[in-house]
Amino acid sequence: SSATAQMVESIVLDQKRLLPCAAWLDGEYGLSGMYCGVPCKLGKNGLEKIIEVELTGDEKAALKKSAEAVKQTMAAVTL
Repeated sequence: SSATAQMVESIVLDQKRLLPCAAWLDGEYGLSGMYCGVPCKLGKNGLEKIIEVELTGDEKAALKKSAEAVKQTMAAVTL
């Protein structure tokens, strides 16, 4: 609940804070069509920008592996 309060405060008060958020990716970090926890700038317009930080080769590989696991899980779920 503390993280939610920080997000709401940043949006309502237009603080433009950088916070970790689950954001829909459309090419950021080489990923598309899925939500992933990434650093985001939150302000009066909600999610104003996804911040792409420089990742090492090992970090990129770990992120890709995690994303593939999430995609497999999403594919197995039927609604």
